[in-house]
Amino acid sequence: MEAVLARMRALDERLPAHDGVAVFNRVYLTVTETLQRRVRKGDFPAPRRAQTLTVRFAERYLAAVEADRAPACWRPLIQYRRHPGVRPLQHALAGINAHIGHDLALAVVATCHRLHCEPAALEGDFDRVGDVLVSLEERIREDLMPGPDLLEVADPLTHLLGSWSLERARSGAWAAARLLWTLRRTPDIAEEFRESLDASVGLVSRCLLTPTPLAPRVARAFAS
Repeated sequence: MEAVLARMRALDERLPAHDGVAVFNRVYLTVTETLQRRVRKGDFPAPRRAQTLTVRFAERYLAAVEADRAPACWRPLIQYRRHPGVRPLQHALAGINAHIGHDLALAVVATCHRLHCEPAALEGDFDRVGDVLVSLEERIREDLMPGPDLLEVADPLTHLLGSWSLERARSGAWAAARLLWTLRRTPDIAEEFRESLDASVGLVSRCLLTPTPLAPRVARAFAS
C-alpha cells in the first residue's frame, strides 16, 4: 500500500490544485490512507485480502491516469479536467464513478486470481471498503457543494449530481465482478463484457461532467 500511496502523493504534488484529476486524486488519497489505517488497526479480519484488494484497486486508477490513452471510463475526466464550466464536485464524482463502476469489479477479479479464491471470500472486505467510500462521498459532497442558501440557484447542478448513487455503483460493481469471474473460462465473452462495462461507465462519467452555467455568486462560492 505504501507504493501506491507514494504514487498518489507524487501526483498531488505535481498537478495544479484545480485540475480535475488532482481533485479526484486528493479524494482517493484520503480514501486509501483511511483504509491503510483501518487495516493496521485490525478492522479487517483478513489483512492480506484487504491489502491485496486495495492495492489492485488503486493500481487500476494510477495506470489509467498515467497511460497515453486511458480506458473509456476515465477519458471524460481527463478530457474535462480543466474545463471552466465543470466544478470540483463533478470532477470528484466522475472519478469515483469510473473507479467504482469499472475498476472495482476488475480489481476483485484480479485479487481472486492472486489469492486463488472465489469472489464470495472477498465479500466482507468489499463491503468494508465500500463503507469507507460511502462516508467519504458524503464528506466530499459537503465540502465541495455550495451552501444551502445557494442550492436553489444551483439547481441544475444539484439535479445532475443527485441522479448518481454510490450505493448503486457498488452493487453494480459486485455483480460485474461475479459475472466476470464466471466468464473467466470464456475469455472472448469476458472481454466483450469488460469493453461494454468500460464504455457504459464512461458515458455516466461524461454526463456527470456536463458543464453547468451557474449564477455569479454560485461560481464565486465554488472558486473560494
